Amino acid sequence: MVSEITWRTSLITDDRVLSEVDADIAEKATRWGPLSDDRLGKALDAVIDRHDPDAVRRAREVVKTRDMHIGAADDPNEIVAIWGHVMAGDAAVFKARVTAMLNGLCAEDPRSAGVRRSDAVGAYLRGDTVLACRCGSPTCPAPTAAPVSPIVISVLADPAALAAAHELIAAEDREQERLHATRQPQDVENSGEEEEAPEPAPPADSGVALLPGATIMPTPALAEALRGGARIKPLWTPGPEAEPHYQPSAKLAAFVRARDLFCRFPGCDVPAERCDIDHVVPWPYGPTHPSNLSCKCRTHHLAKTFVDGWRDTQLPDGTLIWTTPTGHTYTTVPGSRLFFPAWGVTTAALPPTAQPPPAECREKRMPTRSRTRAADVAARINAERDHNAMRRALERQRAADAAAAEKHRREGKPLPPSNGADLPPF
Repeated sequence: MVSEITWRTSLITDDRVLSEVDADIAEKATRWGPLSDDRLGKALDAVIDRHDPDAVRRAREVVKTRDMHIGAADDPNEIVAIWGHVMAGDAAVFKARVTAMLNGLCAEDPRSAGVRRSDAVGAYLRGDTVLACRCGSPTCPAPTAAPVSPIVISVLADPAALAAAHELIAAEDREQERLHATRQPQDVENSGEEEEAPEPAPPADSGVALLPGATIMPTPALAEALRGGARIKPLWTPGPEAEPHYQPSAKLAAFVRARDLFCRFPGCDVPAERCDIDHVVPWPYGPTHPSNLSCKCRTHHLAKTFVDGWRDTQLPDGTLIWTTPTGHTYTTVPGSRLFFPAWGVTTAALPPTAQPPPAECREKRMPTRSRTRAADVAARINAERDHNAMRRALERQRAADAAAAEKHRREGKPLPPSNGADLPPF
């Protein structure tokens, strides 16, 4: 209820009106507990309309409320919830595409209906047009391999995780072959008891695989990705030479992000995929070298670059030693140490570097916004209020025109000319 009240009243700009609406809602809210979401919204709009009609979020503007959410705090590692609202036409196309994928599977596909739908949505999001069948039959008429998607999602996995995933795939294939064989007619009778295949022994170490954002990818999910055509590419390890330019190459940037996993500022957990790659010793005084590069979110990158007193020193193993404006020091280590402690990320030591100029001699300055966030919010609110006022005025004019036309009909007079208030026919 609190979030609904906050959203519904966000277009009220007059403090006096807001106080009156707040008092009115407080007096009625104790009776609104049993209301459905729809009836609660209507009750709130009724209160707001009495005090400030331009602040009512118009029902005909419901398309502005469409949204999409990916992931929830209580999601397990294996699956992620996706929910939201899209345009009705887009939903119809989406449903038709998914249905076409499902209709392409043969009847022997072992997945449940719900799992098939989920896999079809995943294939659709990857840009595929078909869903590979899992029946395992060599004569299956359904597609068995989906086209390659142009979108790449990088998963960081150690050899043990890949081995465990391949073993799981092999075990599932053996089970599917056994089930397929039992459905085939047998020419030779076997009087003895059928021996059950022994269960594969679980690997001693199932390893670790990480999705973007350092989210653990369980072995079954990794196996599904490999079965779906994911390619295995060894992570490049940099040599002792620096790159002769400011922007790190794609392979050097991939190494730094895989090593750090997160923003390297103390206590910051912004994923490396959303961070800048910062030269610890500023370029061109410091080289474009893995021992001089670290991931920093935009906020902490700007703070380190432009706020006096913040300094960081990087060691060849990726350790960063931060010094605050008060002189305190804090040490952060690469995030990969937490998940892949055996991975050697130490790179060559830096050669002696020149001392960069003091901050007051720098040409670049901290970027500033042309308009504050509060001003942006106020502008959006005023624009929506103006739009609401215009629509209400148009509705009043149409009602007045309709009343005048009805009066002329009753009196037998010709209709007055239109004032052009109607929307154009396109």
